[in-house]
Amino acid sequence: MDDAFRLSLADANADVDPLANRTDRALAVIRRGILTGRLRPGQQLVEADIAQMLGMSKTPVREALKALVGSGLVELTRYKGAIVRELNAESAGAIYDLRLLLEPEAVRRAVALLTDFSPAETALERAFAAGENGDVAEMSLANREFHRALYLECGNPLLVATLDGLKDQAALVSVSGWRSAGGWRVEAEEHRAILAAAQAGDAIGAAAALRAHITGFVDRVMPHLGETVNPLDGSAAG
Repeated sequence: MDDAFRLSLADANADVDPLANRTDRALAVIRRGILTGRLRPGQQLVEADIAQMLGMSKTPVREALKALVGSGLVELTRYKGAIVRELNAESAGAIYDLRLLLEPEAVRRAVALLTDFSPAETALERAFAAGENGDVAEMSLANREFHRALYLECGNPLLVATLDGLKDQAALVSVSGWRSAGGWRVEAEEHRAILAAAQAGDAIGAAAALRAHITGFVDRVMPHLGETVNPLDGSAAG
């Protein structure tokens, strides 16, 4: 087993509930490894290696990988088997196009419903501290929690579930193109502007700030993912 792969799984395993059943544990470890960038796009996920690392049989690992295929984080290839999904620019554009359609509206609704955004503020503080410490894995998780805390109370559980799935898949873009997006301080300042509008009860302003944040990320990162159609206006990017 590759030493880097072993360390990636060990780090992710340390953060997962040890009381979870084996399939859920395998699912949580692999998923967390992907969302934090410890497991990189294109990295092979060998059932036997993962099972050995986690001290379980291959069956729960196989079931976990099937679930991750369904969620869009893992793909099955002809020669390598299961790998962390690699997104081309077209697929990434589709994910962010849908986020732009749904997430600002979900946040607008959450603000209009007078949501308490203190969980978002806590997540933002965690993300900033992680950035200061150079802990990209923790920062990735905290930023995801920040976005989720903004739209969680939008009043539509199906919308929340859809955005949760999109955020997972967006992590595949983030770990590939994060440094192209201007660095963590740029992201932190944009997040602060979104949160300030939300806490002030400015539903339209919060939605607009979020849309600008997502749009800016797409504009900065998409050219580094290859030639495709820009999801924002249909023009070529890259």
